[in-house]
Amino acid sequence: MTDAEIAKDHELQHIEKIAESIGIDQSQLELYGKYKAKLPLSLISVDKIKESNLVLVSAISPTPAGEGKTTMTIGLAQAMNQLGHQTTAVLREPSLGPVFGIKGGATGGGHSQVLPMEDINLHFTGDFSAIEKANNLLSALIDNNIQSKTASIGIDPRTVTWKRVMDMNDRALRNIIVGLGGTSSGIPRETGFDITAASEIMAILCLAEDFKDLKKRLGNIFVGFTFDKRAIYARDLNAHGAMTALLKDAIKPNLVQTMEGTPAIIHGGPFANIAQGTNSVIATKMGLSISDNVITEAGFGFDLGAEKFFDIKCVSAGLKPKAVVLVATIRALKYHGGGNLKELKVPNLAAVRDGLKNMEKHLENVNQFGLKPVVAINKFISDTDEEVQIVFDRCKELGYRVAVSEAWEKGGAGSIELAKNVAEILAESDSSFTPMYDWSWSVEQKIETIAKKIYGANAIDYTSKAKADLRKIKKLGLEGLPVCIAKTQKSLSDNPKLLGRPKDFIVTVREIEIAAGAGFLIPITGDIMRMPGLPSVPASENIDVDEGGNIIGLF
Repeated sequence: MTDAEIAKDHELQHIEKIAESIGIDQSQLELYGKYKAKLPLSLISVDKIKESNLVLVSAISPTPAGEGKTTMTIGLAQAMNQLGHQTTAVLREPSLGPVFGIKGGATGGGHSQVLPMEDINLHFTGDFSAIEKANNLLSALIDNNIQSKTASIGIDPRTVTWKRVMDMNDRALRNIIVGLGGTSSGIPRETGFDITAASEIMAILCLAEDFKDLKKRLGNIFVGFTFDKRAIYARDLNAHGAMTALLKDAIKPNLVQTMEGTPAIIHGGPFANIAQGTNSVIATKMGLSISDNVITEAGFGFDLGAEKFFDIKCVSAGLKPKAVVLVATIRALKYHGGGNLKELKVPNLAAVRDGLKNMEKHLENVNQFGLKPVVAINKFISDTDEEVQIVFDRCKELGYRVAVSEAWEKGGAGSIELAKNVAEILAESDSSFTPMYDWSWSVEQKIETIAKKIYGANAIDYTSKAKADLRKIKKLGLEGLPVCIAKTQKSLSDNPKLLGRPKDFIVTVREIEIAAGAGFLIPITGDIMRMPGLPSVPASENIDVDEGGNIIGLF
């Protein structure tokens, strides 16, 4: 059976029953039909958060298809509950870009899925739409003020950095000119579109602690400069109040369920290669408030999502993770060991051995944060016992915990050994989370620390544009912000062709974007772009609706 067939064959419980299982009264739910609900921020408990355990699921550098972190996260949460450890899964919302692009659906797989699958993968509860509207409201206000003859605050259109967004991969919108059509249609200027998941509004929503913090962060969005070189922020356009109004429901996390009835909170969806790659602070704190354990995930490999989860999200929100699950697949190890991308299902012991170097670097990175990892071998039907044993033996040789997970095929039962390993780490309580850098360091020092210690780079090179951006950041007094490096997910380096564990490479910083509202800076490396494009044969070509009105082809 396909993922979609397995999901359709499953009978969901009413969301009120899921809420009841974690002590939430139905009167506190904002229902979106029978199987989805939003949770009020009043359920967050500071005291309970301190007592609960936070576990991050990350991965080695992935293949284009991904390594199944979401499936592993769901399977592990289900297994923890089977062992009697009250657990909630906390995940990101899927973006329509990947859904219609390369990956198709992004709600787990097999018997480790969050449901209702179709709703979550498509419009869900409208959070992405609200984020898009809030972002584009600011865009409209900026251009309106530039056009105005009576209310203008003197914005120099050449300095405006704010872009419009949409939740779709559309490369044709990366660079555009607005304001054409004559004097009544605005002032012509160059701009463009980012994908919604990479927008600063998404980042703000995912880092905000409450409504007050949300409004403050929205007001702090840097727009550009006036003709007399004065910095302009969203608050100067009186935009933040209306933007907050558009996000008043989107700020509330969404409660759904896994196939085994494990509670799952899904909220926010920034990408990890071009944004911070983790779900919202509010969702994570909500999970920690309603259960003893939270299993969460961060996008792409450990060098991207996990680093940002630790250095940005955890520091900002005061969270202290206690364990890390590093997902590895035989196919990804072959890929990083020189195996042909089209032949990853073919047994290749040599490629698996060579690819272990990539996994080893990510494990070293976990240790650098003072945390203990357990390797989860996400087993596929094409994997041979000999290939799996190579990984198992190497982990044991290096002194790391390791477990084979068959969460796709067996659900929670397929992740029992993994759950036992995680429970042991949590019981030992000797992990000591330590961020990679101090926010007070210089911007260059923060970038260099991540590039050298996490990526393995030899040096950093800044283009003239990046150097100018550094001067602008210093002028604006924003040097104390953390850095959210935009980098390819395909390699530990900024070159997607350098697989395995590259060494002695130089990371090139092309430019540094300012996300003052979100509270971080975005050094952009390599050829990474914040508006992806569709592949030659997009996944959307397989998605349809049958005569009964059922969505098909999401997997």
